[in-house]
Amino acid sequence: MIISFENKVALVTGAASGLGLATAQAFAASGASVALADWNGDAVEAAAADLTAQGYKAIAIRCDVADDAQVEAMVAKTVETFGRLDAAYNNAGVQNVLAETADTTREDYDRVMGVNLRGEWSCMKFELQQMRKQGSGAIVNCSSLGGLVGGAERGIYHAAKHGVLGFTKSAALEYGTRGIRVNAICPGLIWTPMADQMVTEGQGDALKAMEKMIPMGRVGRPEEIANAVLWLCSDAASYVTGQSISVDGGFVMR
Repeated sequence: MIISFENKVALVTGAASGLGLATAQAFAASGASVALADWNGDAVEAAAADLTAQGYKAIAIRCDVADDAQVEAMVAKTVETFGRLDAAYNNAGVQNVLAETADTTREDYDRVMGVNLRGEWSCMKFELQQMRKQGSGAIVNCSSLGGLVGGAERGIYHAAKHGVLGFTKSAALEYGTRGIRVNAICPGLIWTPMADQMVTEGQGDALKAMEKMIPMGRVGRPEEIANAVLWLCSDAASYVTGQSISVDGGFVMR
């Protein structure tokens, strides 16, 4: 199956590295014009410049998805530059500070929810406004295995990722008859800069234990998440909406 996004426009948040960068690269390679958004302006500028140097159509947008005004401007810039919005991968996310529920802080709760849940809501809000005008579009929200199961000392993160699935299902119901599909993916253990950060913060042993529980016996690659996102955004998934798809080497089956 050949998936083409020729003459289509895609928007990816958290696109400076990891899953977002791999997905932006995949969209570009499939023919899409791509808006790469990230809070790290220098890194996302470099990522977009690399794509344009290869002959692809790409722009960089500095955006903190926890700020509604920046999200609105991000979508507006994408449409101003490329004329429309056909696909969006809402990927930006952060980890919580490890702590038992009784010891978590309001500051960390607000930080994680601001990016991982309110940020996804804000992205959907403004993406859907544009797609509603067009009468077409596909959105993929990035949840996590943490959206399907619990995790000791990671309650804030898991609560946010569970919430992403609720927003996804609700939006899919609202826009299913208007040419817009909304789905979510739940990545498992994928080696990205976020995983490196977890090791740095002392979670290396936990990640190794998790890897041993993966039926496929290996950690995933960012490109494998990108492939799932592109399929969900393509006409090949034209009858798929409101779903949460685990891309985790079989981990969730346990």
